[in-house]
Amino acid sequence: MAVEGGVSRALGDLVSGLLPLSMRELQSQIEDRLAKLPNRFNEFGYDPYGLSPEWLQHSVLPVVLLYRYWFRCRVYDIDRLPAGRVLLVANHAGQLPFDAAMLATAMLLEADPPRIARGMGEYFIPRLPFFSVLASRGGAMVGTPTNCAHMLDSDECVMVFPEGVRGISKTWPHRYELQRFGLGFMRLALQTNTPIVPVGIVGSEEQAPGLANLDGLARRFGLPALPVTLTFPWLGPLGVIPLPARYHIVFGEPLHFTGDANDEDTGIEEKVERVKAAVEALLERGLDGRDGVFR
Repeated sequence: MAVEGGVSRALGDLVSGLLPLSMRELQSQIEDRLAKLPNRFNEFGYDPYGLSPEWLQHSVLPVVLLYRYWFRCRVYDIDRLPAGRVLLVANHAGQLPFDAAMLATAMLLEADPPRIARGMGEYFIPRLPFFSVLASRGGAMVGTPTNCAHMLDSDECVMVFPEGVRGISKTWPHRYELQRFGLGFMRLALQTNTPIVPVGIVGSEEQAPGLANLDGLARRFGLPALPVTLTFPWLGPLGVIPLPARYHIVFGEPLHFTGDANDEDTGIEEKVERVKAAVEALLERGLDGRDGVFR
């Protein structure tokens, strides 16, 4: 761990020295926000889940640049967030999870105090060389119910996207149409007595308008989806660069639910529909409030 930390510091110092003044000021803001995190860290600088503020300090700048200057994110009512454990439940779109990255960045830069929004990753992440370590250093974990419940019991902030692949791979005619929500997040909220904060994210649908989704070919390669967009695959690797649609991230009032986490699906679905309706209302507010896709 000492070697890893030394290499991280050395690379960070090198990059910082090469940055223009405006970038260094932004880096200083990032360091200030990370210093205010309420998380508990051990003597080596890691939390119980592998998160490293030092690693974030030297790696999060590109994401912050996307947040500030590419997507030009606007955040509304983030002060509604309660202290302690919380589930952020948001819509999902855009072919690639830039919406998750922007929501997590909003929590770091705009929440008071700053919060780490824990992402729940896919099951194949631990099998990917290097990426599994990078994911844990940034605060993500494999999205098992056990992992998520443990984080909530430890008063963490966890973000979930109940539409899953159904949402992120939508085609253009179905933009901002919420797909079916999974039930797992509600069972976890009931099990851990966690408030749910609905979040509407506007802008992600326009970052990579989907023309088609090649389901059959995706299954052949073991992929959850294989989208065709305005730019992919026509532009090759450049086709994954999102369009600079302005993001509007709208936070709703906390929702509190009671009941048995092991209830029948019909009972859970009623509660899930309340959350889905809240996200839909936030999306309508975000869509009504914007002047245009790129403004």
